[in-house]
Amino acid sequence: MGTIVVSENVSLDGVVEDPTGEGGFARGGWFAQYMGDRESWAQVEYAEALGAEALLMGRRTDEYFGPRWNTAEGDWADRLRMLPKYVVSSTIDEAIWINSTVLKGDVIEEVVKLKGRIAGEIVVYGSRQLARTLMEHDLVDELRLMVFPVVLGDGERIFGESSHVMSLRLLGTQTVGGGIARLAYEVVREAGAKG
Repeated sequence: MGTIVVSENVSLDGVVEDPTGEGGFARGGWFAQYMGDRESWAQVEYAEALGAEALLMGRRTDEYFGPRWNTAEGDWADRLRMLPKYVVSSTIDEAIWINSTVLKGDVIEEVVKLKGRIAGEIVVYGSRQLARTLMEHDLVDELRLMVFPVVLGDGERIFGESSHVMSLRLLGTQTVGGGIARLAYEVVREAGAKG
C-alpha cells in the first residue's frame, strides 16, 4: 500500500499561498526572497523525487508545474517527467504535465484506490486544497515542511479548520541552505483507524 506524503514550502506561520508571487497575493514572492542557498534546497527536493513512486496534485498545481518541468533539463527534471502523476480535477480531461492521469469522481475514493495500487511514496506538491482534503479524511501518512524564515501574517495556510486533531511524530529535522528548516512528521493513528 502506498503512503501519501504532503511536501510543502511554507512560511513560519504556515502560509503556502503564492510563493512565487505570480498569483497576485500582496505578500506573494516569499519563496525566492527568503530562499538563501537554492542549490541546497534543490538537492533535498531532488532526493525526495528519487524516493517517490508517484506524484499527486490538483489541477492548478499541474497548470503551474507542467509547462515548467515538461521542457526543463537535468536529472531532477528527467526524474519528475518519468514519475507517474495523478491530477485530481472535475474540470479537465487531460493534464498538462507529461506522464499524468486525471482522476475524476470522488476524490477520497480515487485516492484510496491509488494508495492501494502504488507501493511506496505518493508525494503531494503544492495543491493546498487537495492536501487539506486528504488530511481531513485521514489519508496523509507523512508531512514534509520546508519552513522559510518569514512570518507573513496573512494568506492561505496549509492547515485550516479541521473536524479532528491530527497527531504527529517528528521523524527528523534538517537545516537547508542556512535559513530553511525542513521538518518531517509521521501521522500517528489510533489502533484500527482508517488510512
